[in-house]
Amino acid sequence: MQVRTEARGRDADQVAARRPRGRPKTVSDDARRAEILSAACATFHALGYGGTTMDLVAARCRISKQTLYRLFSSKTELFMAIIAEHRTSMLALPRDPEENLPLTEALEQIFMIDIDEAAERDREAFIHLVMSEAQQFPEMAALLRAQGGAQTRQMLADWLNLQQQRGLIEIADAESGARMLMNMIFGAMITLPGRTNDWPDRQTRLRHLRQCIAIFVAGVQPHRSN
Repeated sequence: MQVRTEARGRDADQVAARRPRGRPKTVSDDARRAEILSAACATFHALGYGGTTMDLVAARCRISKQTLYRLFSSKTELFMAIIAEHRTSMLALPRDPEENLPLTEALEQIFMIDIDEAAERDREAFIHLVMSEAQQFPEMAALLRAQGGAQTRQMLADWLNLQQQRGLIEIADAESGARMLMNMIFGAMITLPGRTNDWPDRQTRLRHLRQCIAIFVAGVQPHRSN
């Protein structure tokens, strides 16, 4: 009996030693937001905007609805946060204002023209989701333009303006230049829903993207006076 009691005592001591002491660590709001955005993005992809509910997102994250609504006041706000999160998968902006790369190389990095195939598929899937939801839910279209395309284009225009201030380019209208670049690059980079990808291979498309950037850069080169 004494042997069994001592054995149980040793077992209890071992369990106590393994058990974390004090209060369990709480998850920070930033970490919780990241967790929610990841689960919500997967849910939007699977069920669309209409099929996704805040209750479902909370359940998938294993958090209370109160916690979810504290961090995101509505499904629309949650969707907009995902768009903002994925904006960096479209353009690598903003950048270090002191960056000193050749203009061609900087633009190739900004547009991330040579990302790997997995990242490329994720980016295209997200664009298809956003475009589909904008068509089905007209109230989303204005928000998408403001939070997605328009804001992204403005960030690129701001970068072009900075390059002009540094004397690296000459451009009459940076916003027009940003629109031109985005139309050229994304038009070749993204296959729109319902359309067929007619590029024979990724390398052919990559050469085309680099040529688009080279043509733009040649057009904005400062005119040096003799």
